[in-house]
Amino acid sequence: MNISVKEMTEERAIVSLQWKYEPPYDFYNVNGDGASLAERLDGTYKALFEGKTFIGFFCIGEGAKVPAGRRRGVYQDEAVDMGLGMDPALTGKGKGTPFCSAVLSYIKKEYPGKPIRLSVATFNRRAIQLYKNIGFVKKDTFYTEACEFITMVKVP
Repeated sequence: MNISVKEMTEERAIVSLQWKYEPPYDFYNVNGDGASLAERLDGTYKALFEGKTFIGFFCIGEGAKVPAGRRRGVYQDEAVDMGLGMDPALTGKGKGTPFCSAVLSYIKKEYPGKPIRLSVATFNRRAIQLYKNIGFVKKDTFYTEACEFITMVKVP
């Protein structure tokens, strides 16, 4: 998989907001309202491409943090927070490692020597296993109204 990072455009943001995941991953479905579009276009989101095909996105910073985790204080340690989303047509097909590797390469280049942190719902065992396989370790646990989350950290 040859994955490249490009700017998030309005067209790409709209496409990503229309993606619908099957249960139980439908938890990650978002509404395509103006606030969601504005967030995708705030400069913290990047688009991922395999060749000429838009396959996903990632964000860095505040948009990658879960509000309940902020209230719980799980984001106090210095780290680059990342969030990501892959086109649901591609999930579960062995593309997660190269997808995440492209994101990590970008973050390591932009933020050398910084730990990288992510938050993931604990029911998403597939993602948690992937993150463990690429060097993330569990750090904290917190709860939202919908489910339990963990933070995972990858140190440089």
